[in-house]
Amino acid sequence: MTAPPRVVCISQARMTSSRLPGKVLMEAAGAPLLAHHLGRLCRTRLVDAVVLATTFNATDDPVAELAGRLGVRVFRGDEHDVLGRFAGAAGAFGGEVVVRVTADCPLIDPALIDEAVARFLAGQADTPPLDYVNIDTGRFPRGLDAEVFTRRALDQAAREAIAPDEREHVTPFLYRRPQRFRLGTPVQPPRPLPPHRWCVDEPDDLALIRRMLDALLPDKPEFGWQDCCSLLEANPAWSEINRGVAQRKVV
Repeated sequence: MTAPPRVVCISQARMTSSRLPGKVLMEAAGAPLLAHHLGRLCRTRLVDAVVLATTFNATDDPVAELAGRLGVRVFRGDEHDVLGRFAGAAGAFGGEVVVRVTADCPLIDPALIDEAVARFLAGQADTPPLDYVNIDTGRFPRGLDAEVFTRRALDQAAREAIAPDEREHVTPFLYRRPQRFRLGTPVQPPRPLPPHRWCVDEPDDLALIRRMLDALLPDKPEFGWQDCCSLLEANPAWSEINRGVAQRKVV
């Protein structure tokens, strides 16, 4: 019997975010955002290892140290070549299937990641097998983002990608080439959802996340995205806190 592929979840983080520097170590509900994020990733059932991919910069030493204290593996690489950093992390920790997430998502849902991984692994039995599956961020709230792809595809992208945005954002090299890589149907919610925003790019995002975590924790530490939706349905004015924050788009 063939052993299942090793699934490695890699999250990228750095202190030099252009819009809100140092955001990953800013606190909410008594802990840094990064601690909330990594703790939730470690609850996934189908991921074999969680890795934090940060930079060589001295400013990111506290990021690496926090991950280490939480028992999360750390890989350090180039600040601007994030694609190369991901490929290095996947190689260092033996990932055959890679899950990509970003550390500015403190409400990320481990069950939703497992759903994406399960869909991807099921598609490995197809002919040809899947190369890429993602969570549909046009239908789910931003902040639940995750992408799943093969190490083979990641390594090809790392060798061949030249465009700056393809080096910075890791996966455009894959999903821009459907004639070369087989793209799976994105994971979508069972019903239409309001355009909530649960990632942290600006102070208004942080204000909303702090309010949500204060309300959800400590009574429900294993909350999911449905609990977040219910919380905002009960408090509709909260969604206005970061309504004006624009998401930067990668085509």
